[in-house]
This record gives sequence, structure tokens and C-alpha cells, in this order.
Amino acid sequence: MAQRTSRLSGLLTPRPAVRPPVPSRPSPDPPPAAEPSDRVRAAADFAAAAALAVVALPVFFFCAVLVRITSRGPAVYTQARVGRGGRVFTLYKIRTMYRDSERHTGPRWCAPGDPRITPVGCVLRKLHLDELPQLWNVLKGDMSLIGPRPERPEIAARLRQSVQGYDRRHAVKPGITGFAQVHLPPDTCLRSVRNKLAYDLFYIRHRSARMTAYVLAATGLKLLGLKALYRRKPRVPTE
Repeated sequence: MAQRTSRLSGLLTPRPAVRPPVPSRPSPDPPPAAEPSDRVRAAADFAAAAALAVVALPVFFFCAVLVRITSRGPAVYTQARVGRGGRVFTLYKIRTMYRDSERHTGPRWCAPGDPRITPVGCVLRKLHLDELPQLWNVLKGDMSLIGPRPERPEIAARLRQSVQGYDRRHAVKPGITGFAQVHLPPDTCLRSVRNKLAYDLFYIRHRSARMTAYVLAATGLKLLGLKALYRRKPRVPTE
């Protein structure tokens, strides 16, 4: 036995008595801790979303049937979106595009006259009725009625590299409507993202009951096509 050990001694590396510590993998940042004001907002969001869902239910069913009979595919579809603290959640919307419309292009923003949008979807988008299922996201606690627009993870990853401070908008829950949404059009380029980011950060810094009432009133006026009643000369708010 001693002879066999001596032959292998030159081939084996002796194992150290104490193993070196294994470096731990960096864990993702936890979501911001909930404050008392956040719990009050969440309760108010839940109550308002529940009331709106009851009123909007017949409209939702009508839109869902209309989508089903005019194009192939489900009436409601799901998408991954980035929420508070960078956490990814599932968002629900009424389908406004043709089925598998991004199979060859991948995730990208909509453009004016986008051929992926169905005729019925164009009307639903203009009236913002495609966003009715997001009330379920509010009831689940993934979203708020008011907040920054949630972006898709693939697009958010690119914006994080190109727009300084982009992740600061994830300090609060995303919203169905918001201060940026009622003032600016949908994102189409990096410049539009930077403009919206300024409005989102302004809202986060100054959010209050007065700001909430203003955004809700502006949202109602926007749906009625009366943006001129609240929209001032375009300017980027300062923090």
C-alpha cells in the first residue's frame, strides 16, 4: 500500500485543509420598503380599481367579443413588463395587433400607421379601451392607477444603457395613466424617452393628493379630446 501511494503522490495535488471561501453571487436589489403613505395609496388604488372594474366590465366584454370576431387570436393577451424595483410582472391588455405580429421583428415600439395594428385595434388604442384589463393588475398590486408607463424588459434593458437615470422611474409602481402620459405622446425614440423620464421623475418627487387629482382630471379630459383645457406650452419640468 505504501508503494502504491508513493507512485500517485506526484500526480495528485494535496487538498488544502481549509477551503477558500466561495464568492457569493450578487443578489438583485430588493424592492423599496413600503412606507405608510404607500399602503394608503395601495388601498385607495384597490378601492378605485374595484369600482372602475364593475363599471367597465360590460365595455370590456363588448371589446373582447369585437376583437375575437374581427381577427384571429385571443381577445386578451399578456406581456412581461418592468415594475417597481425592477421586478418583472405580467401585464394584461386587450389585443390590438394581429396574432404573432412580432415573430419576425421582435419587441419594438409602435409607429404611426403601424401595419401590425388591426382596424378595430386602432380604435381601441385611440380610446384607450385596450387598457381596461390593467385594472386587474392594479387589484393584484402590480400597478397603480397613476405612475410611469411600464416598459417591456427587452426594451428597458436597452434604455438602461442609453438613458442616464432611467431606473429611477422604477422607484414607484407603474400606472395605467400618469403625469408623463397625459402630456406627451408614446415613446418613439430616445429623445422622447428622456422627455418622459423628466416628467416621471417630476411626478415621483411631487406626488401628492393634489397631483393625483390633477392627473385623474387630465386623463378624463384627454379621453374626451379636451387636452387644450389642461395642456400648457410643452416644457420639460425641473426636479
